[in-house]
Amino acid sequence: MKLLNSFGPNPRMVRMFAIEKGIDLPFEDVDLLGAENRGDAYMAKNPGGQMPALELDNGAVIAETTAICEYLEEKHPTPSMFGVTAEERADTRMWMRRIEMQITEHMYNGFRYAEGIDLFRDRMVCIPEAADGLKAKSQERHVWLDGLLEGKEYITGKFSAVDMVLFCCMDFCKDVGQPINRDLKNLSAWYDRMGKRPSAAASTHPDSAGVKMAG
Repeated sequence: MKLLNSFGPNPRMVRMFAIEKGIDLPFEDVDLLGAENRGDAYMAKNPGGQMPALELDNGAVIAETTAICEYLEEKHPTPSMFGVTAEERADTRMWMRRIEMQITEHMYNGFRYAEGIDLFRDRMVCIPEAADGLKAKSQERHVWLDGLLEGKEYITGKFSAVDMVLFCCMDFCKDVGQPINRDLKNLSAWYDRMGKRPSAAASTHPDSAGVKMAG
């Protein structure tokens, strides 16, 4: 199998996940910034057009970041990034849904509709008038999460895929108009803790320095 890989926070999350799992995952790079992922060849593999995607040896393609990571988790159960019991896995999936639906999707669309609109206006329907509201909504959820992180090192209580999803989003968005609120002490400490993990640096795409965005 191979990862159809590119610059961007979601491909980075899968790379970070593979590093934390100790999985040697071959890459095939796709030019996201040049819209190669919207071309016919890539769309034939992943009609959603988003990055990344995992191409299996039999030609099947798995898209969606969480689905890719859950597949890799099933193939390589240890160390677990989703939980080892039914209860732990349910808790991780609950938090994944909360983080993605209430925080990261708002942050990403806030970028797509504002700072990133020149990149995205021809790739998707953009709603520039919604950008400020989406950013404000995600910031309100940052305050909420900051309170829930009191006394905890990681979102579910132990390091998991949920932490990687939020970290890669926040690390990217801090450079594109959504800086980290350092008044949120628990969330800031969590972010700094995540940034010190070796996988954080090792998963960063080589193009990040050139485009001045962490992806």
